[in-house]
Amino acid sequence: MTEEENACDDELDDYVLRSREASVYHRSRWRKVIKECFGHDSYYLFSRNAEGRISGILPLVHLKSHLFGNMLVSVPYFNYGGVCADNGTTQARLIDEAERVAQERHANHIEFRQEKPFHNGYAVKTTKVSMRVSLPSSYTDLWKSFPSKLRSQVTKPQKEGMTFRIGKGEELEGFYDVFATNMRDLGTPVYPIRFFRCILEAFPENSWICNVYLAGIPVASGFLIGFKERMEIPWASSLKKHNRMSPNMLLYWCCMKFACEQGFGIFDFGRSTPGEGTYRFKEQWGAKPVQMYWNYWLPEGKKLPEINPRNEKYHLAIRCWKRLPVALTKQIGPWIIKNIP
Repeated sequence: MTEEENACDDELDDYVLRSREASVYHRSRWRKVIKECFGHDSYYLFSRNAEGRISGILPLVHLKSHLFGNMLVSVPYFNYGGVCADNGTTQARLIDEAERVAQERHANHIEFRQEKPFHNGYAVKTTKVSMRVSLPSSYTDLWKSFPSKLRSQVTKPQKEGMTFRIGKGEELEGFYDVFATNMRDLGTPVYPIRFFRCILEAFPENSWICNVYLAGIPVASGFLIGFKERMEIPWASSLKKHNRMSPNMLLYWCCMKFACEQGFGIFDFGRSTPGEGTYRFKEQWGAKPVQMYWNYWLPEGKKLPEINPRNEKYHLAIRCWKRLPVALTKQIGPWIIKNIP
């Protein structure tokens, strides 16, 4: 990367830090993470105001797949991204430029993962919400706010002898073993371990891993990303053979406690579909839904993409994946998942 490119990235990151709308997923470091781990090119569109300062940004990642098509996504693999702009005029300019890029690269669609609607006539999906809890300054106050049934579910795994640790790279192998096993059980291809290692290296001040242990073996794990006032847990897993002892309850409590200790004001459980099991699980912690708006630019005659487990055409593949050995899914999963946004 040239000095000029580095300077531009510094400007982009300065804007992300000062913008109330920007998330950690707007930061320029993701360009390197995604390129190194998945091979995808990224385009960081930006606009300047009359004073020459950046007034809006839009990161786009270009995915090209024989299985799932040619698309631009802002941003894949995460819940957030999209256009971040100081005003509607700047937002419209960035969207127009994104359309030009998509047409130039013959993309079938652009997916903008937004927390606010566009109101520009684009097709939009509103099936997902982000589940969030407002955190007090003291984790003891958070603990007191839980109903007694919830507290007993947290203390149960501790009585069974479970412990936890929160760390960085030293917790990665344990996290990945639990994560890969859980993904296999769900019928979902797994990310490569280097993806998580790259995140830890690129964002040392923003990322952590929490592992819950039974007899020294990880049985539940979560990956944490914190930025500004919000801590998010984009990936959390537990081994179903230990469900009786509720290790996932201890996992989430430890993560929320850690978020309070680190001074975060919001804990983000990630996206859910209202009414489903994961939604109800998060709701019991006091999480409230925040609507997510995934907006789509589509060329004339194109339909909304349906790259999700509910699509019937993927049901057979999911059933077959659940029968594979975990070791095999670790080898072939990354080749597939890199093309699933």
